[in-house]
Amino acid sequence: MKTVDVIIPTYKPGKKFIRQQSMLQKQTYPISRIIIVNTEASFLDRNIFKDYANVSVTDISASEFDHGATRNLGVSMSTADYFLLMTDDAVPKDEFLVENLVRMMEGDDCNVGPSSGRLDEASKEKTGSAGKENGGEKKKFEIAAVYGRQLATDESSVDERYSRSFNYPDHSFVKTIEDLPRLGIKTYFESNVCCLYRRDVFDSLKGFPVHTIFNEDMIYCARMLKAGYASAYCAEAEVYHAHNYNGIQQLRRNFDLGVSQADNPDVFGGIISEGEGIRLVKGNALSLLKEGRIFSTIRLIWISACKYTGYRLGKDYKKLSRSMVMKLTMNKHYWD
Repeated sequence: MKTVDVIIPTYKPGKKFIRQQSMLQKQTYPISRIIIVNTEASFLDRNIFKDYANVSVTDISASEFDHGATRNLGVSMSTADYFLLMTDDAVPKDEFLVENLVRMMEGDDCNVGPSSGRLDEASKEKTGSAGKENGGEKKKFEIAAVYGRQLATDESSVDERYSRSFNYPDHSFVKTIEDLPRLGIKTYFESNVCCLYRRDVFDSLKGFPVHTIFNEDMIYCARMLKAGYASAYCAEAEVYHAHNYNGIQQLRRNFDLGVSQADNPDVFGGIISEGEGIRLVKGNALSLLKEGRIFSTIRLIWISACKYTGYRLGKDYKKLSRSMVMKLTMNKHYWD
């Protein structure tokens, strides 16, 4: 049996974090250690872990936090075969989260617990030693990362609920670099809200990029796929995760997303990412209009405009003054 550690960066964690820790202790697949990399010691109540012997906490300052380097720090403290990265607000739906992720990693369908998992037909050809014919030999795609399904919660807005179903469907699949012409930017989509990684592959690829403002998971996924590995999505590995951002918050978040793409042309250069966003907005708007949700449709248009504005400003951030950049970014320490 492969060993699994869970690594969680935290910053001012709330009630969701308490529920998360409780659910992690109930997992059917044994977790060796839960490694917390916490930003600012004063913001974390250690009493949360008083009954959990497998939890360790390392504190860093806010100026030390980095989306890639902080997670690399957590990984450096682990000796497990697989490690599961989560955010502090992602709550496992049930006790089968880790088991389902491991099953998918090892080439099996995600089918533990009450749900019945299934792979799409294209994905079945990519797992194990199967693949497309290449010079008389079948090309192998070994799964090196598996991300889980994010479910909306009661606090989620109507448009966020649609977004969750758009990005996290109810069927599992596997992606390889051969899917790039078909899927575009979605080929590299992976989320460290809940993602299981193979440690040996992670080490061979030198981990996450250091000093990155956003998208450390997608940047790593691109490098992983280009190295000949596969990324998998397990629909039965479910976590509750929701953000109800307003327009300005979305603008600032997407500004950092745009900066990330601008700073990593080796990954995002030549790939048009706006198309997926347009498809999401159109589908969402049509769904809302069919339900007669006029106000929600207006809100969707406003939120979408803020997202796109922030994204375009981020892509062109080098043309902006530093004072303007600091007003727009969500990650001010990145610019120090």
